Amino acid sequence: MSKEVIVIIGAGGIGVAIARRQGVGKIVLLADFNEKTLEAAAESMRNSSYSVETRIVDVASRASVEALVTAAAALGSVVQVINTAGLSPNMAPVASILEVDLYGSALVFDAFEQVIAPGGAGLVISSMAGHMMPALSPEQDHALAYTPTEELLALPFLQANAVPNTLVAYMMAKRANHLRVQASAMTWGARGARVNSISPGIIVTPLALHELNSEIGGIYRTMVEASPSKRMAPPDEIATAAAFLLGPDAGFITGSDLLIDGGVIAAMRAGKLPTPG
Repeated sequence: MSKEVIVIIGAGGIGVAIARRQGVGKIVLLADFNEKTLEAAAESMRNSSYSVETRIVDVASRASVEALVTAAAALGSVVQVINTAGLSPNMAPVASILEVDLYGSALVFDAFEQVIAPGGAGLVISSMAGHMMPALSPEQDHALAYTPTEELLALPFLQANAVPNTLVAYMMAKRANHLRVQASAMTWGARGARVNSISPGIIVTPLALHELNSEIGGIYRTMVEASPSKRMAPPDEIATAAAFLLGPDAGFITGSDLLIDGGVIAAMRAGKLPTPG
């Protein structure tokens, strides 16, 4: 009998929390761009009796992602693919954010569609930022959803003169994640598989701490204070939601986005927070 394989892209806080929740009794293929982060996460999981394989991956490189797909398929039946890779607005320039968070996510959907097992599920960790920006035109939404992956970054409204800063790039990328999930639901569905996204708010991970300790940290703290929950969340709360979306109880859910933000977007809609842009 073929062993079941779960692929986790991104060995940060959310990725590892999901890997631990989903990986019991399965082969976990853990992938990340940073070798040090990857090996530390893998060693921690192995010390807790998980079966873990590792692979360096650059989600902005088709060759790298396709090599990851080949490695996953060689291990067994790929039943779940979770992409948590991403760059925040304070970590990289506009071009890099679009390459990793927008193009990279679309590429992962494309590539793993070829090997996902019937009954399998995919999940991308997006962001509440995708719910923050003003509505795009129907033409722009359609372009983000259905433009062939290799042509995405050439779209006119994604060019340097149209994306004024890294925050807008990040929001655009996360909006694209939601739209790409809807499009991929159709093609993954043809294989009997599902695909969804989760849009977390402020989750206490190393990436979030980087933001909180940066010059824009005050913005994050203001969001927390304005939200109904008035707190941040640990990665385990995202892993719990991921387990539902990836599991059989969510068999009727595909092409959807689950917003888990403690009410930040609700506070924004109520005028308690300014709308970024």
